[in-house]
Amino acid sequence: MESPLATGAGGAVPDLLPARMLNEFSYCPRLFHLEWAQGEWADNADTVNGRRVHKRVDRESGDLPPPEALADRPAVARSVSLSSPDERLIAVIDLLELQDGAVCPVDYKKGKAPDIAGRAWEPDRLQVCAQALVLRANGYRCEEAVVYYAASKTRVSVPIDETLVAQTRAAVRAALELANSSVTPAPLVDSPKCPRCSLVGICLPDETHLLAEQDGAEVRRLTPARDDAMPVYVQSQGATVGKRGERIEIHSRDGTHHSRLIDTSQLCVFGNVQISAQMLNTLLSAGIPVCHFSMGGWFYGVSHGLGSRNCDMRLHQYRAATDAARSLELARKFVAAKLLNCRTLLRRNHEQAPSAVLDELERLSKDVERAQALENLLGVEGAGARAYFSAFAGMLRPQSCARFDFQGRNRRPPRDPINSLLSLAYSMLAKDWTVTLLAVGLDPFLGFYHRPRFGRPALALDLMEEFRPLIADSVVIQLVNNGEIQEEHFIERGGAVSLTPEGRKKFFLAYERRMSHLITHPVFGYRISYRRVLEVQARLLARALSGEIAEYPSFRTR
Repeated sequence: MESPLATGAGGAVPDLLPARMLNEFSYCPRLFHLEWAQGEWADNADTVNGRRVHKRVDRESGDLPPPEALADRPAVARSVSLSSPDERLIAVIDLLELQDGAVCPVDYKKGKAPDIAGRAWEPDRLQVCAQALVLRANGYRCEEAVVYYAASKTRVSVPIDETLVAQTRAAVRAALELANSSVTPAPLVDSPKCPRCSLVGICLPDETHLLAEQDGAEVRRLTPARDDAMPVYVQSQGATVGKRGERIEIHSRDGTHHSRLIDTSQLCVFGNVQISAQMLNTLLSAGIPVCHFSMGGWFYGVSHGLGSRNCDMRLHQYRAATDAARSLELARKFVAAKLLNCRTLLRRNHEQAPSAVLDELERLSKDVERAQALENLLGVEGAGARAYFSAFAGMLRPQSCARFDFQGRNRRPPRDPINSLLSLAYSMLAKDWTVTLLAVGLDPFLGFYHRPRFGRPALALDLMEEFRPLIADSVVIQLVNNGEIQEEHFIERGGAVSLTPEGRKKFFLAYERRMSHLITHPVFGYRISYRRVLEVQARLLARALSGEIAEYPSFRTR
């Protein structure tokens, strides 16, 4: 089975089209463009089961003699790679049956055969015909092909007639033309194909249609509400992280701990933690990022694999970032949503939210639309932050710690426990936005509101603005008000206050609890976790930058 990622995304598409991509093109042109032209890929249960079905035929075995030397006795060859520049096709054939001087390609599919007896699905017919054309171009006689459907244990013969050949060649021309286009096809409308598609979380078909057409149609939640995989935090100084089978093995003074790779979404290491080369190689190959922090929680950076190879997406981002009007338009959305979300958090958590502060935040959110430059916007946001933090203490109800008296925001370094918690929460949120943007294919270091500066993930800081109160500030409020964090969980050195290892452990548990919390999306109406929201918002920003939807929909909680 050919890899769906055999391409240079964003540049010239290779001349030869994999036969499997012809199947994808026939099934859904948008899926084909996302996979082959943009280099996007994601697994689900179907793709994993598909690899299991192919496991036997993916191992190369058997010989394929030249056409003139085919023996009369039956034989088989598995995982045969052939190409034809004339047909502009390349194919990895699961199984070749050699008999009577002819060859018959057999393609394995995990699903069931159609209800129509003796008929294969149309995308599968085009794929095996493409394989037959490649064989013919290499001098072999091929009169029929076979599709084997594993779920129904059905073998369906596909005659390679002139009608099918003409359809296949026309599909090849259309697929190559689409692959060389920078325009992504529109998603299918309310299609039954979407729920089983592994790329549905990348495609966002219903969400894109709603925002592009503004038709008010119901949006299906086609992806899980939350991820099963979770970040792993390693903060014990001198710890080592190694690999044992399909598990991460962590050795520290506290003992040995394990996490299965399949259950791990990130590895976050703090300070002096060693990672073996084998473990790092495995993590990067599996698409699991490694996030690096100072011992005190300062986010240094991230190690990750190649990630998305969609250069077109980044070109759209770079054009917008160099367009002052476009940058200002996006920055206004980030700041206005942040101010309104701050106002909502005060109304929810303050015992008696000052009406003057609420009115000020609402007024400033309207002033955002009148800001004529980023400098003006910075002033509006600064005024909003001062108003918000002037009332922040009213949301805190510490049970036993007088040091939790909050007098205002301070940082670098934070000089009291609440500011220490806030700084760590913002660092974690910046980390998660950086990881999300890298996974989506956007450049986290080139923003629209926060200007580029060496080492600063400006776009991550842009997008986290509207989530600061909803995620970071909420974690701090819950830790204090629920009594989960106490005075003994902090340490003070030279006027700087930071968390002890036990305090950070409690913080990470609360933070991940918040990220896994299910909320109703204010635009789409379905319930998903905050961690999933970050990915959805990042992909919607990419859609807005490419022009597929008119504008970026800010996330404003109700």
